[in-house]
Amino acid sequence: MGKDVFDKGFEIRKSVLGAEFVEKSFASADDFNRPMQELVTEYCWGAVWGRDTLDKKTRSMLNLAMLSALNRPHELKMHVKGALTNGVTKDEIREVLLQVAIYAGVPAGVDAFRLAREAMQEVGA
Repeated sequence: MGKDVFDKGFEIRKSVLGAEFVEKSFASADDFNRPMQELVTEYCWGAVWGRDTLDKKTRSMLNLAMLSALNRPHELKMHVKGALTNGVTKDEIREVLLQVAIYAGVPAGVDAFRLAREAMQEVGA
């Protein structure tokens, strides 16, 4: 990979999560965590999100399901906001989380609903 993949990832990451959030993440990075910021931007956002086969909306719905099943609350709230930005509706988010409850367990679904609701309230959705 290279600078072009990183740059593509940086732009996609900003378009989904918001430029302010992403730029703040990089501005506050230090010698310890900067490599992680760079890895996530290049690998996740550039190399994978930058592929054309799935659109952003579909990738967002997949992320919501996986993050819920993996019990990653911080990432889930962030990606609920990104999913809304990518055109995922509140009804679609609800359906994804109901699917999580069935396949990953009711406790995971309950937590995911609570976190998604908090995220939606934070962005006024």
